Amino acid sequence: MRIGTESGLTAADTHGILLRPEHEVLQSSDSLEWQSFYASHQREAPYADTFGGNDHHLIIVHLNGPVRIRRELSGERREARIGTGGLFILPAQRDFGVALMSPLETVHLYVHRKLIAATVRELCDDALDSVEFLPRMGEHDPLLEQLARLACTMIKERQSDLFADSVARLIAAQLVRHHALAKRVELPRITGLQPSQIARVRALVAEKMEAPISVDDLARAANLSPIHFARQFKRSTGRAPYQYIIEQRVERARDLLRGDLPIAEIAVRCGFTHQEHLTRIFGRTTGVTPAAYRRSLR
Repeated sequence: MRIGTESGLTAADTHGILLRPEHEVLQSSDSLEWQSFYASHQREAPYADTFGGNDHHLIIVHLNGPVRIRRELSGERREARIGTGGLFILPAQRDFGVALMSPLETVHLYVHRKLIAATVRELCDDALDSVEFLPRMGEHDPLLEQLARLACTMIKERQSDLFADSVARLIAAQLVRHHALAKRVELPRITGLQPSQIARVRALVAEKMEAPISVDDLARAANLSPIHFARQFKRSTGRAPYQYIIEQRVERARDLLRGDLPIAEIAVRCGFTHQEHLTRIFGRTTGVTPAAYRRSLR
């Protein structure tokens, strides 16, 4: 299931903080068409403003500091001195005001509301309307900080939506487990997939190689929910689902490079977005470019 819009989340889907002229956006996922979350890395100048609620959940991770922040939320004003790694978490549909007192380097992550809803269905006994997501200001969450820094690397490497979706699911699960009030279900034991489930997953990847494949698609083939499937799949194979898909696409590309098809066409047939995408992933996996690999076969 595609979580976001066809063109992916962009700065236009955010509160508008990133669009303020005094801020310097260093890099963002705008052009990468990530469906499940949006990421932006910037230097923020001091400012004060109010913002309307947004459909998606916002996480801001401070990359330096300390700085003083003032937040107004639900009629309550709070001010704090926040150091490196401090979080600012704002649940969806919450109006707020903020004042930044000095320059700050941050990562903004917007997690799509549909992914949050799907994660609640998997991890909680409560309905979405009964789950209360908690605003944060200055607290530390090592995993969210690590994932925010990973998002910066992903932007630099122009990682695919497939990888981004896997990271977004980790962020969503962390929000639900540690930053929400809800009755959580007990996760099943990690025992691995049955051979028949693995066979169905492999068949789906082989059949749909040219099309976008999501974790949801693989989970349905195994008749499991996405989060449970990912945990069981990694136990069985030693890799995350997105890693397996990439490996299979690279292997298919190896086979096709033995023939005379143009590399650009091979990229499409193997599910890569374009030739440069194939070249980057193929090179990272094999140590050589597709063209160099083809020459080595002649």
